[in-house]
Amino acid sequence: MEESNNKSLNFIEQIIDNDLKEGKNEKRVYTRFPPEPNGYLHIGHAKSICLNFGLGEQYGGKTNLRFDDTNPSKEDDEYVNSIIEDVKWLGFKWDGDIHYTSDYFDQLYVWACDFIKKGLAYIDEQTSEQMREQRGTPQEPAKPSPFRDRGVEENLDLFERMKNGEFEDGSMVLRAKVDLSSPNMQMRDPVMYRILRAKHHRTGHDWSIYPMYDFAHGQSDYIENITHSICTLEFENHRPLYNWYLDHIAGDVDRTQQIEFARLNLNYTVMSKRKLMQLVEENIVSGWDDPRMPTISGLRRRGFTPESIRNFADRIGVAKRDNIIEYSLLEFMLREHLNKITDRVMAVIDPIKLTISNYDEGVFEDCELVNNPEDDNSEKRNVPFGRNLFIEKSDFMADAPKKFFRLSPGKEVRLKGAYIIKCEDYITDAQGNVTEIICTYDPETKSGSGISRKVKGVLHWVSAEKAIDAEIRLYDRLFNDEDPLGHEDKDFKEFINQDSLQIIKSCKLEPSLANAKIEDKFQFMRNGYFCVDKDSNPGNMVFNRTVALRDSWAKKK
Repeated sequence: MEESNNKSLNFIEQIIDNDLKEGKNEKRVYTRFPPEPNGYLHIGHAKSICLNFGLGEQYGGKTNLRFDDTNPSKEDDEYVNSIIEDVKWLGFKWDGDIHYTSDYFDQLYVWACDFIKKGLAYIDEQTSEQMREQRGTPQEPAKPSPFRDRGVEENLDLFERMKNGEFEDGSMVLRAKVDLSSPNMQMRDPVMYRILRAKHHRTGHDWSIYPMYDFAHGQSDYIENITHSICTLEFENHRPLYNWYLDHIAGDVDRTQQIEFARLNLNYTVMSKRKLMQLVEENIVSGWDDPRMPTISGLRRRGFTPESIRNFADRIGVAKRDNIIEYSLLEFMLREHLNKITDRVMAVIDPIKLTISNYDEGVFEDCELVNNPEDDNSEKRNVPFGRNLFIEKSDFMADAPKKFFRLSPGKEVRLKGAYIIKCEDYITDAQGNVTEIICTYDPETKSGSGISRKVKGVLHWVSAEKAIDAEIRLYDRLFNDEDPLGHEDKDFKEFINQDSLQIIKSCKLEPSLANAKIEDKFQFMRNGYFCVDKDSNPGNMVFNRTVALRDSWAKKK
């Protein structure tokens, strides 16, 4: 079956289509995105956001944003706010108010008591180590807890006292009484509630016990009338437990269907919140929004666009099996979008002075350039040209090889949007380093004048007097190994790319960039795509390199 644009339906869309044909859930499609507020979201979460919200939009349904805030020891409002901002930035809207699992703590507690009353849950006073020892293997059944056959009244009493804060953390838990011989280890009397006397970011100290994810997740979906609970593959073994809980709460009525898909695995990076937090806490990066981080906030600060990330998520599609996606594909999707939307500007990152000896001192003229040649409706701008200029140091060689088509003694090049110039001489310092290039220009060859004489080399430039100073941060991949976590005998931090950040403070930019705003994006001619960093201010412009014009890593493999 295919959509009208001839794009094949993925397996999740096929399931939803079949559900709609069968009239399930009153033909509603209601999804949710349920992040834990214990860190910043990364590109893998972006895929899930695009999938869940995209399905809601595609089928004319709704999508909830719900925070799974069941572990107060690791949660913070900072993370909540960052996640809200990430979803908005990606261009999605949730239905109604933001939801929190903590909204349902009272109802979850009532349901837990109902499980106890039905003889389906009990208080276990063993240590976590003892419970692990009794768990068995997929081939061998678990050993029953000595507390498994407690009476209902005693279990209810202990559970209420747990709630009232009478016991120490870790002293007891509430466990579901499911199946000790199940080959699925998740079904072997899983923990439903644990004691955790920590301040919750929303409920404060109201609760001393908190539900486990497996107990809270399905019920939260049920409360919100979610029709399709889209999860990553690591939750596949949790689905029978998810359904077991709902069987005893909702019965056989139409209810949430959990569907698993393969999470995003991207080479040359790590996407474990724990590992990412380690990078932040050990000051290996400057924070969660460091432009080298795979976090959504890091990608945004780097200069990624919401469209490029959504297009990337659409391109890689939805699979049932884990696979590894090339980081270069993410960069390709970014280049493809930036190429369409960014103005081309002139910025000299490693400047060397160039003097046009036959051009009058103190005289300036405007050179007209098209902002974006990829846009038929693009406007034009004027760039000041004069006697004294800066060009890239790498664009000049005193002793150039035959196929060097840039500037060298006796050779001509065109200055972008301006004139053809010829190198007449150059000046060196005491160490023999070239410090200035002396040229002449042909006044009959200004771009747009109709003169047909052509040269092979075209260089970007800026006026020495009119240019603005800027700090340029050249970012590269944070890791120099395709799979930093794939080496059992090595710490992933051993593969940190020591050249992932280079700061250059002596850059010269055309004056039109003086008024650029934070997150504005440009193509620096021949140097790549750049974005104004949040550290920037009118007296100190800071630009991040978002991505090079070409994939430089392809040559390194």
